[in-house]
Amino acid sequence: MKHRLFLSYALSFSLLSALFLSSSYAQAPVKTLRVLLVSSEAALDPAQASDLQSISINENIFDAMLRYDYLARPVKLQPNTLIAMPEISDHGTRYVMKIKPGILFTPDAAFKGQARELTAQDYVYSLQRLLDPTIKSPWRYLVENKFDDKQGIVALDRYTLQLRLKKPDPHFLFQLAMPATAAVAREVVEAYPGQAGNHPIGTGPFKMGQWQRSFKIELLANPAYHGQFSTSALDSEIARNLLGKKLPRVDRVEVIIMEEHQSRVLGFMRGEVDYLEQIPPPLSGMMLIDGKLKPELIKQGIQLSLFSPLQTYYMWMNMEDPVIGGYSLEKIALRRAIAMSYNSEEDIRLLEQGLAIPAQTPLPPNVLGYDASYRSPVAFDVPLANALLDKFGYQQRDAEGYRKLPNGQPLHLIMHSLASITGRLRDEVWRKNLDAIGIRISFKTDKQAEILRAARQGKVQMTEANWIADFPDGDNFYQLLYGPNSTAANYAHFNLPAYNQLYLQSSALADSPERLRIYHDMAQLIHAYSPWVIRIHPLSADVIQPWLKNYQRHPVEFTNWRYLDVVR
Repeated sequence: MKHRLFLSYALSFSLLSALFLSSSYAQAPVKTLRVLLVSSEAALDPAQASDLQSISINENIFDAMLRYDYLARPVKLQPNTLIAMPEISDHGTRYVMKIKPGILFTPDAAFKGQARELTAQDYVYSLQRLLDPTIKSPWRYLVENKFDDKQGIVALDRYTLQLRLKKPDPHFLFQLAMPATAAVAREVVEAYPGQAGNHPIGTGPFKMGQWQRSFKIELLANPAYHGQFSTSALDSEIARNLLGKKLPRVDRVEVIIMEEHQSRVLGFMRGEVDYLEQIPPPLSGMMLIDGKLKPELIKQGIQLSLFSPLQTYYMWMNMEDPVIGGYSLEKIALRRAIAMSYNSEEDIRLLEQGLAIPAQTPLPPNVLGYDASYRSPVAFDVPLANALLDKFGYQQRDAEGYRKLPNGQPLHLIMHSLASITGRLRDEVWRKNLDAIGIRISFKTDKQAEILRAARQGKVQMTEANWIADFPDGDNFYQLLYGPNSTAANYAHFNLPAYNQLYLQSSALADSPERLRIYHDMAQLIHAYSPWVIRIHPLSADVIQPWLKNYQRHPVEFTNWRYLDVVR
């Protein structure tokens, strides 16, 4: 009897213990990384996404063959879905890549309930898809006229991919690390005709959870992700924390869209986001004093990191627009005068709060091909800008003092800008600039994704933009003005034969004195014809919450979410 009673108590205790442990496990906190994007996402399709926000999401869902070592400086590529780095032969024109077996796409109805393994054929399909004219990919230039006509992109077997180039390309490995060249599944694209960007299915560290467009995006850790942390930079605390560990380190990423400057800063200070990259310069005084964190923030354990991104801010003008475009002397004079009305020093002092440097060419510091000694021949000079306009036929004025076109018709420019406080501040900069040279301007506000869509259709006369390097080489910036890229990232539709020829020469060269001379000539042509007003290179003041671990900005990759950990 006592034995039975003891056994009954023992079983009851065991059951209660099991229930307690089960309840504790079920209620274990989910590690959530909370981040923000500064404007809404567009299509989450590697072949179509060209805005920073969409690419930031895509590089966490889709897998390119290569990626960058998180910690190595200078930057270094490493295998991602490959067993090893590509084998290169035939004088740099033949690349052979071996795909890791067992990598799986996240489940989707397009796979009809079957587990779907990544194969070499997926990369064949994804690279060829960039050439599809119905997609109008901004990344078409990566593959157009690049590969051998017969054996350019082929799968030799299930896991072996061969790429044959028509000629050596010193930047090609960088391109194999870009989200645009990541693997997408044919079944998904065909299951959702014209809507692949609404169904992002990849093999990356995260998969899509809840998605409230232009407001909030939830990414969930992919339990089948193949990645494990490795680095050649072993002498850092982050390396010691991560070495050999499975990625990602958090269970969930909550991505919030915060377009307004103040919302971002207040959101961080309230602890609603785990880090804030690039404190909005107009509000830097809320967190910084003389470029350093305020003492009360230091006491909270918040950290400051200063970073120079590979980024250029510019304003482009549509060279096919009947008012502002064209290559005749009077059109060149109009654009040159607009460029001369822009005061970068004042812009940096007042709006950027000193967190930027004036741009002389499209290339930011630390990009291969950057020349610190080069100075733009187009300087801020309002009197000279006015004299230039007078000389080339814009001397007539209306009753309000605004200039007319040489044919006597009104000169009225329209600039697209962001529908935000930032956009309104930028509008006033350009209104002041152009008022000083007698040019009337109006502003059409919209979301960034809509502005990009209109730009691709040639419906934008002028707008501000910025470019962050897809790979750390000057070619990635100078291609933005290469004529054949007018259907892609060359939104200015600049198509100058002399520039195109120089670009082709430069793109065949690695970083060298010869290429630097060509870049100098290309910069001179940009300044001569002024399709761009080259503005600034930002300096990013980033702040990190004390509970966030393993944070470090990468010069090329847009996000580091797979490496971050939250320890509260």
